[in-house]
Amino acid sequence: MAPRRSNGTGAFPKAVETPVPARPNPDALYAALDLGTNSCRMLIAQPKGSGFHVVDSFSKSVQLGAGLERTGRLSRSSMARTIQALRICQQKLRRNRVTHMRLVATEACRRAKNSREFIRQVKRETGLTLEIIQPEEEARLAVISCAPLVSTQTEQLLVVDIGGGSTELVWIDISSVPRRDRPAAIMRLHNGFHTTDSVFPNAKVVDWISVPLGVATLRDQFNDVDDDAARFALMSWFFEENLSEFAPYKNAQDRAGFQIVGTSGTVTTVAASHLGLKRYDRTKVDGLRMTSDQIDRVIRGYLDLGPLGRRRDPRIGEDRQALIMSGSAILQALLRCWPTDRLSVADRGLREGLLYAQMSAAGVLDDSPF
Repeated sequence: MAPRRSNGTGAFPKAVETPVPARPNPDALYAALDLGTNSCRMLIAQPKGSGFHVVDSFSKSVQLGAGLERTGRLSRSSMARTIQALRICQQKLRRNRVTHMRLVATEACRRAKNSREFIRQVKRETGLTLEIIQPEEEARLAVISCAPLVSTQTEQLLVVDIGGGSTELVWIDISSVPRRDRPAAIMRLHNGFHTTDSVFPNAKVVDWISVPLGVATLRDQFNDVDDDAARFALMSWFFEENLSEFAPYKNAQDRAGFQIVGTSGTVTTVAASHLGLKRYDRTKVDGLRMTSDQIDRVIRGYLDLGPLGRRRDPRIGEDRQALIMSGSAILQALLRCWPTDRLSVADRGLREGLLYAQMSAAGVLDDSPF
């Protein structure tokens, strides 16, 4: 499968995700739902200054894309699991009386032959209207969600979103943007990856790519390899082969002023393992910077544990253990291609990007960069 790609080419405050004490006005609530290949996740939030308060949330592994590599279709059992999760989301939306919302589906629904039939079934059984978004918009939304983590010292930025069915990479040149304006310039990419006339300094998207391999689809490609270490190595090198058309892959990059921001369950799980957390703590993980050596030690530890040990490891979790090695293979390939001393961990992604975009379009955020 050839990767899809486009034809063209003072930090922003963090969102505060703590419950608000009083019941918010429903007119002030916004919802974002991300239905991916592996997970169904939703946030309901209220604008607060330049960010937002999360008032309700939902996350469930539904494995919508199970068997998709083999059949090209969403299975009945996968659709049933997903619709059950979406019913819970619908109940939360109704209970909070949310009227501003965007509910999107990504790679599994982009690829499945019966995705339109599934979307209609979701509408019939839950009343929810799902929208299948294209890879470029998925990449844009992931990028703007990570803007608060961009250092004012960064000149070249790589944002990586490792999903269940695809991985999006966006390379951004912000060297011509004044240092204090760099995070805000990243946020303005919500309007598109192509440079447009603007009174604000522009971030330039050098290239972007959507590789149709995520933690679930990459794992499925190598299910027939029994040896754990061999399977990991094959997955990592196979993923790297799919980067050959990404322009920055061909060029050596200067470490100075270069930053990678990774957003995915893989990256946050590796960070939690590095910190030795018994229970996941977003406040300790989001924004953490890890060295390449630290990441490599965690991944080697996963390999040493083996499949049974990973299943029993509380740092990984039951839902994540089946996918952590394919995600780690992707992460290792990226660090092999672009050696860097630091990777910034983002516990944020498509949902947060959807919320920022909706709230900014409505003009309800303070000091919006749009």
